[in-house]
Amino acid sequence: MAQTLDTVFAALADPTRRAILQMLLEDDMAVTDVADPFEMSLAAISKHLNVLTNAGLITQEKRGRVKWCKLEPDAMKAASVWMQGFGQFEPVNLDAFEAFLERELGTSESPDP
Repeated sequence: MAQTLDTVFAALADPTRRAILQMLLEDDMAVTDVADPFEMSLAAISKHLNVLTNAGLITQEKRGRVKWCKLEPDAMKAASVWMQGFGQFEPVNLDAFEAFLERELGTSESPDP
């Protein structure tokens, strides 16, 4: 379980990836539609999507010529249960949790995708 939590939290550490997850709450999206609001290359977005896929937070599937992304909400269940054990993080607020970790650990840089 620790490996899974590490992978999920590493994926959630980046604000772009959190924004992508929030977008996918609405519905499945084509990769090009996911990339549209961000000022970065399609290759950079693809790297973010691969991190989210490897963490099990999303799935990607090819439908015809278009690659689609779908949120896998159950993938965050273990992380949510772990965070709820701290009480002060209910309901789960990932931005507040990130700020807490930065204060406690003295880190302000997030890893590259």
